[in-house]
Amino acid sequence: MTDHITSTDPRTGAHVTEAAPTPLGEVRRITAAAAAAAPELEHRGRAFRAHLLRAVAARLEERRDAIVDLGRRETGLPEARLNGELTRTAYQAEFFAGVIEDGGYLEATIDHAADTPMGPGPDLRRLLVPIGPVAVFGASNFPLAFSVPGGDTVSALAAGNPVIVKAHDSHLGLSQLSFAALAQACADVDAPEGTVGIVFGTKAGAALVADPAVKAVGFTGSLTGGKALLEIINGRTEPIPFYGELASVNPLVVSAAAAAERPEAIANGLVASITGSGGQLCTKPGIVFVPKGTDGDRLLAAAAALIAETAAHPLLNARIADSYRAIAASYTAAPGVKELAVGPAAPQEGSFGSPRLLEVDAADFTPAVAEECFGPSAIAVRYGDAAELGRAFAALPASLTATLHTAEGDPDLGPLVALVRPLAGRLVFDQFPTGVLVSWAQHHGGPWPSTNTLHTSVGATAIRRFLRPMTWQNAPEAVLPPELRDDAAVPQRVDGRLRL
Repeated sequence: MTDHITSTDPRTGAHVTEAAPTPLGEVRRITAAAAAAAPELEHRGRAFRAHLLRAVAARLEERRDAIVDLGRRETGLPEARLNGELTRTAYQAEFFAGVIEDGGYLEATIDHAADTPMGPGPDLRRLLVPIGPVAVFGASNFPLAFSVPGGDTVSALAAGNPVIVKAHDSHLGLSQLSFAALAQACADVDAPEGTVGIVFGTKAGAALVADPAVKAVGFTGSLTGGKALLEIINGRTEPIPFYGELASVNPLVVSAAAAAERPEAIANGLVASITGSGGQLCTKPGIVFVPKGTDGDRLLAAAAALIAETAAHPLLNARIADSYRAIAASYTAAPGVKELAVGPAAPQEGSFGSPRLLEVDAADFTPAVAEECFGPSAIAVRYGDAAELGRAFAALPASLTATLHTAEGDPDLGPLVALVRPLAGRLVFDQFPTGVLVSWAQHHGGPWPSTNTLHTSVGATAIRRFLRPMTWQNAPEAVLPPELRDDAAVPQRVDGRLRL
């Protein structure tokens, strides 16, 4: 049928999978089922949800070979990358099972009735509770870890919310296969009907966001796509939270001392970070500040030589490939920008992008060349002193990360930290920002336009997005959640003191 959505192999352009767009009536049925499941899913408790998430991990592992094979054909990503991403995705589910069991995320707080300077105080008990059905939009560049079975999905389920995923058009088959693992895991533990759902197509995605049953949206994608969904939310009778990871250039600064100490080592790591996964990572360092002079020249010469030898990489879809070429061309045409190196020519068939390294003087660096270029490219901005670096930084948008390469006892370290900290959610020192560990201390977010909230989409506190605070005042014990009773086996703050 001509109205079907089709995924293609970006290496060849050949069709891989197709799916029918979800009718709007079916979207309403799915959201109604999620709304009906929500109270029961919360009632089943934390132990049940931990069991569910471990079942999700097991069912994903069970399908590993099929997922990786189909993923290669729909994304062009190599087998090793997809195997690693599947391992991370299963680990995320296991990780959030542990977060649930720990219980600290609930922020359980008890103030017993007592006299206060304001007079007699009532018994107050506060807890974070599930927000309700969550819509999750799959990302093109992480077809597993940020898609159907990814971090948004498992953190929302961990919080006690049903999830409805809008599948990404670029990997329809992988979305269907991953969703089958979710659905089977739900059946394994006898989860309420409606705990997970999936829709296909742009209109179905818009209807999902507008549906009154949906109480929050998780999104990883372009700034344009995020703004479009925000417009839908703003038109709702009941506004809801929107958690969007949107755009990031991830500035990397090399100090003069670091450029003198290890130019080749920095160049090697930089090129690997720029070109890994075809440069299609939201933490790719797209703008690199390099000191003027012979040390900076050596660093960029080494990087340029590596770029010139790096083959073109299949990009995730034709739209991304077209955008990459258009933005790269606009950079090259900008005043003061010159091309240092371009990788071998891309094949004619498929959707490929050749790596490239550009250079511009700090005095010529403007917001026009500070736009995110999704693909294997970066711009080196040459600066002479701290004042010139500071003026160039003023042209940057905020990012998910900022990276500093300095030397032992470097006098520039303190000033550089002060310069970059306001623009990022994660500061990286003497490493590279690509690669985001799932952990308790991780933060994957940043000021606008990298994200539109203060929350993270990776790590334990990602669960906070899909919870809301509620207080019980003078409540009978019989109606209190187990975690708010005096003998609860979770961390609690009782009368102002933390009790573990």
